[in-house]
Amino acid sequence: MKRLTSDMVETRFGQRRLERWMEFTERLSSLAVKVRNQAEAIGTEEATKNAFIMPFISSILGYDVFDPLEVVPEFTADVGLKKGEKVDYAIMRDGEVQILIECKPSLGVLKIEHASQLFRYFAVTNARIAVLTNGVQWHFYTDLDAPNRMDAKPFLVLDLLDIDETLITEIQKLSRDSFDLESIISSAEELKYIGALKREIAAQFREPTDEWIKFFTARVYEGMFTQRVRQQFTGLVGKAAQQFLTERVNDRLKAALGVSGTNHAAEAPTSSAEVVEADLDRDTEIETTLEELEGYQIVKAIACGEVKPQRITQRDAKSYFAILLDDNNRKPVARLHFNGKQKYLGLLDDDKVETRHPISELDEIYAHAPEIRESVKRYA
Repeated sequence: MKRLTSDMVETRFGQRRLERWMEFTERLSSLAVKVRNQAEAIGTEEATKNAFIMPFISSILGYDVFDPLEVVPEFTADVGLKKGEKVDYAIMRDGEVQILIECKPSLGVLKIEHASQLFRYFAVTNARIAVLTNGVQWHFYTDLDAPNRMDAKPFLVLDLLDIDETLITEIQKLSRDSFDLESIISSAEELKYIGALKREIAAQFREPTDEWIKFFTARVYEGMFTQRVRQQFTGLVGKAAQQFLTERVNDRLKAALGVSGTNHAAEAPTSSAEVVEADLDRDTEIETTLEELEGYQIVKAIACGEVKPQRITQRDAKSYFAILLDDNNRKPVARLHFNGKQKYLGLLDDDKVETRHPISELDEIYAHAPEIRESVKRYA
C-alpha cells in the first residue's frame, strides 16, 4: 500500500475543501436564480418560508427541515411574562439551539423592529447566531456588544439578488457539515464593520449627504461653505464620484483584457461600453477558458490556507493566465499556461524567476501546494 505523506494528505484535503466550496457556491447561485424569478410573485410569509427559507436551510445550510432534532419550526420558549411566543425556526446541534431564524414576507423590507422575538429568545437560549430574513435578504446577528444580548446591527448581510462573493465562505461556516461557531464569532466584528462601511460608501456614492459634500469641499475649496457653495458642490461631488467609479471600472476592464499603453486624448472612449468595445477591437485573441477558471479556483483554495480568499485574484492575458495577491501584478502567485497542447503551471521564486511545471490534469496542481503557499507567504 502506498504510504501517504503529509503533503499528499494536505493536498487531498485541499481538493475536497475546494470541491465542497464550489458545490456550495453552485447551490447558492441556483437558489438566487429562483429568488430572482419568483420574489415578486410571493406575497405571504408562509409562501416565503416554503419557496425560499426552507430551501435555504436545507439545500444551502444542509439541515434536514423534516427532522425535529435538527430543525424545530415554531420554536417556543417562555420568556419572562411572555408566554407561548414563537420563533419561526430553531436550528439544533447536539440537542442545543445554535441558530434562531425569524421570517418575514419576501416583498417586505427588513427592519430591526421585526426582530423582537429574536431579541428575547437570544437571551434565554444557547443560540449565538440569530437570523432575520425575508428569503431574499438574510441578516445575521450575534452578541458582539454585550454577552448573551443580540446586537442591534447584523454582522453579515447576504442579499440573494446581489451576492457578495467575499461572504460565501462565512455563510458556509454555518452549514451542517462545516459548522465552525468559533471562527464565525471571531470574524464577526470585522465582517460587521466592513459590511457596514461598504454599504455606507455605496449609499454616499448614490446620494451624497451634506456631511460627505462638506468633507470633500473643504479639501478643494478655500472659501466659506455657504449655501451657494453647498448647492454648487452637491452636483460636483456626485459627478466626481460617478466619474471615479467609471474610471476604476475601465481600468479593471483593461487589465482583464490585457490592454496596455495609453490612449491619445482625441481617441479616448467616453463610456464604459466604448472602452470595452475599443479594448476588444485591439485584443480579440484573449479568451478566458473554463479550464483556466477551474485552475484558478484550485490555486485559490490552496492559497486560502495563508490569506483570505478575496485577496487572491486573476488577470488573463495573451500568453498566460495570472493569479495574483491583492490584484497586484508585482505579487504573482502562479501562472497558468493553458493555451498550447501541453499545459504548464508557472511558479516563481524569490527573484520572480518562473519555472514551468508540465501538467496533464488540473488535479496535479495540488502536488505543488507547498510552493504556492510559500509564494503567498512571501508577499503576505
